[in-house]
Amino acid sequence: MTKDRAFSLIELVIVIFIISLTTALIMPSFWDTGERALKSEAKRLSSTLRYVYDEAIGKKLTYKLKFNLSDDKWGFESEKESRSFEMARGVTFRDILIPSHGEISDGEVTVEFGPTGPDEPLTIHLIKGEKEYTVIFNHINGRTKILEGYIVKEEGKEQKDENRS
Repeated sequence: MTKDRAFSLIELVIVIFIISLTTALIMPSFWDTGERALKSEAKRLSSTLRYVYDEAIGKKLTYKLKFNLSDDKWGFESEKESRSFEMARGVTFRDILIPSHGEISDGEVTVEFGPTGPDEPLTIHLIKGEKEYTVIFNHINGRTKILEGYIVKEEGKEQKDENRS
């Protein structure tokens, strides 16, 4: 007596269900438009700005925050520590706004954080593809804001610049 070896309908349905569930969980990560990496980079930059501000004031040290807009690298250094970062793949600096220097979109920028913090606020624009994020640093209290889009801060108000290309 020979017995046919085959899968039952229930076994096939279970296997198809498991494959469908796995695909549903994995595929969204392949469809990422880049906003996740961009937002993550904005958060990392924001955290570092707050850290450098707190350390400079708390330890009465001078920190230098350096941005290389051409290579999309940035970092900070003091007499006791230094760290450097590279932007996530595809995320770049669009520009940095410093009131005394204006809009800087290429080259290197160094901002000094002394024992009383930096002298001026910073607005940093990050871009990946069509998406943009703005990181605004308040030099008086060390707080940061992360906003979606290209935001220009004028006279105490944030305004979305619709004329930017």
